[in-house]
Amino acid sequence: MTPFEGIPDAAFRFYADLEHNNNRDWWLTHKAIYDAAVKGPLTVLLAELEPAFGEAKLFRPNRDIRFSLDKSPYKTAQGGFASTAEGVGFYIQLSADGLLIGGGCHTHTPAQLARFRNAVDAEASGGVLQGIVQGVESAGFAVEGESLKTVPRGFDKDHPRAELLKHKSLTAGVNVGQPGWLSTPDAAHEVARRWEELRPLVEWIGRYAAP
Repeated sequence: MTPFEGIPDAAFRFYADLEHNNNRDWWLTHKAIYDAAVKGPLTVLLAELEPAFGEAKLFRPNRDIRFSLDKSPYKTAQGGFASTAEGVGFYIQLSADGLLIGGGCHTHTPAQLARFRNAVDAEASGGVLQGIVQGVESAGFAVEGESLKTVPRGFDKDHPRAELLKHKSLTAGVNVGQPGWLSTPDAAHEVARRWEELRPLVEWIGRYAAP
């Protein structure tokens, strides 16, 4: 496989144009740009990172429009995921806004959610997660995920980790924009560095709340 050389500026221009031309004819006309500037570089990048961060894949560029009022056929961002467990791992997303780097877990089956909440409630594991979250926030990541408005039933509303208990999924991410290193081979190191900062969060979820 060709060594990773960076993500070219053409990738971001492609998505800026797609936002105004989201139709099949435009996509087919510009598919060569997608392949060369988006799919190709991200595929090589994920392949280089896979040994350290888990089995990696690119998501499909097509939207599932079966139940959507928005019939735009293509996603206006390209995501990739390196998995440490089902639905748990490290994420990148390229769009007109730049590159987003993140990690965590988006899935939340009832059994998984119960394990997550019990682990947050427990003093030892919950305290560790609280420290991890504070650490990734200090590193510049936004901690997000689907969340309830109130503490779930069965837990004290004044619980010391009430905000974490509200989470149904837990992720952290940062949009780095389009820095100069992104179009160079150094981008692999920069993504890996940020994923390493998220590793404690991903490993905690993998231990206590994986499917």
